[in-house]
Amino acid sequence: MNVTSTAMPAALTAAPADYAQASASDGPMVSSDFETFLVMLTAQMENQDPLNPIESTDYAVQLATFSGVEQQVRTNDLLKNMGVQLGLMGMSDIADWVGKEARVAAPVQFDGAPITLSPNPVAASDEAILVVKNAEGVIVESKPLPVSTEPVEWDGLDEYGNRFPDGVYSFELTSRSNGLHLSTDPVESYGRIVETQNNGGKLWLVLESGERVTADAVSALREAAE
Repeated sequence: MNVTSTAMPAALTAAPADYAQASASDGPMVSSDFETFLVMLTAQMENQDPLNPIESTDYAVQLATFSGVEQQVRTNDLLKNMGVQLGLMGMSDIADWVGKEARVAAPVQFDGAPITLSPNPVAASDEAILVVKNAEGVIVESKPLPVSTEPVEWDGLDEYGNRFPDGVYSFELTSRSNGLHLSTDPVESYGRIVETQNNGGKLWLVLESGERVTADAVSALREAAE
């Protein structure tokens, strides 16, 4: 709102109408505050000392101050709405991920088809052990793997060639050096995406296993195997 000392009466006359039009979508709070401000300003004008009237420049400062606060409120609302819109845009961008397989460190669904694992042993290790757990967290298999970052296929068969029951499984890799334990870390595996979600501005993926992971936790994406 531009206000000068010579335009003060016209500004006071036009302000309520101009504001009502501009703030139709800003909500009742800002509108109410502005109307209260005008009432107080009018009362100040009516009760001023006629022998020592308030300078028009003082009115201009008050209006400019309130206008600055009002614009800041509108800016904050605009930024909030922009954040929501960006979230929706991100949602549309990952909508076509549904049905694909995401590589992520999370439990995955086993239905008899081999699961691709991406181990990442510690650089100084000379031994890598794959640990497989079922949905209850019970270790069902523990076997050595090559000390390499090359992908491996977990076929879901025990040492006797029997297939593990269908269900949710998680994978860990224990790295050792000279027989000493270095670390145990989750192993990334490919799981099918069944849903995408936007919760609080953060994008989430729901896997076939029922696990929810953030979209930025995915390190790779591929078409699901037929």
